[in-house]
Amino acid sequence: MTQTRFDDGDEDDVPEWADRVIADVAREVRRRRKEMKWTAQKLADRCEEIGYPIPRNVIANMESGRRAVLPLVEVMVLAKALYTHPIHLIYPVGYVEEVQKLPLTYPVDTADAMRWFADLDQTFTAGPANHSMLHDHLAHREALAEALTALKGEASQREVAAQAADDTERAQALRAQADFAEQAARAKYQLRRVRREIYAEGGFLPDLPTTLTDVDPDEGYERNTV
Repeated sequence: MTQTRFDDGDEDDVPEWADRVIADVAREVRRRRKEMKWTAQKLADRCEEIGYPIPRNVIANMESGRRAVLPLVEVMVLAKALYTHPIHLIYPVGYVEEVQKLPLTYPVDTADAMRWFADLDQTFTAGPANHSMLHDHLAHREALAEALTALKGEASQREVAAQAADDTERAQALRAQADFAEQAARAKYQLRRVRREIYAEGGFLPDLPTTLTDVDPDEGYERNTV
């Protein structure tokens, strides 16, 4: 299903590009629905189960090219209903050879367009982002998980030490407890650093569990003013 070429710079291409994007999504919805041996009504029922009804006739009109618009929210719900990801409906790699990333541009390989859309590198892993806030929030999630794991390990080894049958077992548990405490301290430091950067750039600070309320300084963080 290769998109046809066009005259680069033709202003009339803008609506045509939008129509092509919608058509690619519609074809992939139909292909995947057929692959799952679902009727349009089955897909409509699945959308309703998710909590965002898309009637059978709307799905049928979309698949047959009789819909002029396709809201983003419907793409998201259809993807969930079809047990796939929205990006695979927009860029059906392997089923559409080429797509236009934007209007007034030449078609490119569908996989290349997908990489551009999702900010991925050539191996389909996260690229060097220009989106520092996204990276900060991902780093926050990682540091939070490390801190919680370390605190859980520290508490567990503290209990082992308290119930140890002899000095050797107690000493081993205390050493393990100290190791977990050191890991927790490093993770807390990383959390504090990331939270400072997030706040400085105007972002919201994710909530912390009560076991980590000591991460944020009493005086709070400062916003960048430049």
